[in-house]
Amino acid sequence: MTADLDTRCGELYPSGSEVLPSEQPGSDAAAGGEDGGVSSCGDSVDPAGFAASREQFASLVGFLDGADAAGLSHAELEERLDRDGRELLRRLLADHLALRTLREQRVDQVIGDEGTRRGRVESGHARALETVFGTVTVGRLAYRAPGLGNLHPADAALNLPVERHSHGLRKLAALESPRGSFAAAADAIERQTGVRLGKRQVEELAGLAAVDFEDFYAQRRAPRGKDGDLLVLSADGKGIVMRPDALRTATATRRARAGPKPKARLAGAEKPGCKRMAEIGAVYDATPAPRTTADILARDDNHGPAPGPVATNKWLCASIVKNTGTVIKHVFGEADRRDPKHRRTWVALVDGNNHQIQRIKAEAKARNVKVTIVVDFIHVLEYLWNAAGCLFPDLNPAEWVHLQATRVLEGHATKVAGTIRRTATNRRLDPATRKPADDAANYLTSKAPYLDYPTALASGWPIATGIIEGACRHLVKDRMDITGARWGLAGAEAILKLRAIKANGDFEPYWQYHLAQERDHIHQARYHNHLIPQIT
Repeated sequence: MTADLDTRCGELYPSGSEVLPSEQPGSDAAAGGEDGGVSSCGDSVDPAGFAASREQFASLVGFLDGADAAGLSHAELEERLDRDGRELLRRLLADHLALRTLREQRVDQVIGDEGTRRGRVESGHARALETVFGTVTVGRLAYRAPGLGNLHPADAALNLPVERHSHGLRKLAALESPRGSFAAAADAIERQTGVRLGKRQVEELAGLAAVDFEDFYAQRRAPRGKDGDLLVLSADGKGIVMRPDALRTATATRRARAGPKPKARLAGAEKPGCKRMAEIGAVYDATPAPRTTADILARDDNHGPAPGPVATNKWLCASIVKNTGTVIKHVFGEADRRDPKHRRTWVALVDGNNHQIQRIKAEAKARNVKVTIVVDFIHVLEYLWNAAGCLFPDLNPAEWVHLQATRVLEGHATKVAGTIRRTATNRRLDPATRKPADDAANYLTSKAPYLDYPTALASGWPIATGIIEGACRHLVKDRMDITGARWGLAGAEAILKLRAIKANGDFEPYWQYHLAQERDHIHQARYHNHLIPQIT
């Protein structure tokens, strides 16, 4: 993601990308040759060092020791110390950066990635940096060559971002924006730091924070489960209300052809053509827990059902930009990292979506791994209840649903489909009335290959998609479906990734990886052989 102009660093002197056209005052070449001497970059710094910090500390101590502080309540003291303490920390950081500027020594060999040595060294180059304590100025030497961009080894030593805002502010944006709206995140950051960011700036910083999601998990060592544990894969989709420019082409076309909006007010889920599907993926380990049909459908409260498999080492991913096949490929990649030799039993839990089933089968074939697909039993129950509603409108169909669900668990899904069709025919229901019954029968027939519940229960496999359903609620609905939210692609993708990282418990290791990637892509990549000159 490219940051907006108000997020850029804002050089106070020639920028790091400025091209030096010829010799000019202030450069070494103009002063007396390519290898001439160079003045220090911090001549205006108080040689005593940290003078501003000492002044602020003395002022704070003087206030606390005086009569003004003696009459304040503890809450007023907290507020005053919070404000003045931040200013003390800002001055400490500014004085430290000024001291580094004063002490920076010239490096003889500074060679860019194109192989050209920057032989001209210029002092006085400075840039602004907005930090968690406030705005500071970073001064450093600029290494220059005609026709090429400047290089600043001191920037690499500090691992400065391209943007004006520090990595500390970016981290706060990454932590706060997945919790609530971007406006609420800006308010939270201001409460913590005293720094006021715009809503768009918070969104941009969150997007920058999430860019290394795939690379991080591709290199991360996945947790290893026990040899006898199941490896469970699952995927599902969840709609997000998008801005018109962020809808997929087909969705936008349908929305345009829908004509004028109806006058009646519609609920969010009923508004046509305003959502784009995000794909959610999950991988987890589970110890097999054999059960019987009675454990799933207990007839009375006296029967204590055997516990089912418990998910451990849960891992989630999500994307609204990438298609279903790509997300499922990431899911299989995580599963491969956990079981590279394919010694464990792989089970894929789905809700019956045909496209997801096709992509899972294709990916399993491409990786030469056996995956047993199981359709969620809860979805089967929903179809049975819908069928019962049209077949027995005046009766309580609980017994009928219990009987048919038991038959499905015993492996007779196609027979149950036949029973539903015959019952609808015998009752002489018209096509519109019997539609829920036909839908249930067709679902049971088409999904019969994935309804082998006798084998699943006897083997101790899970038969419900609770993990992925919960992930859809947590990653998508709890944050993306807040009142009035309309999402752009970049913002939605960033929040999905950041929420997944947090849910996986990987935020701190991810952040360290992200900072290392920032150093590599922004600084090391600009130098010959990716070697940053070591400054003193």
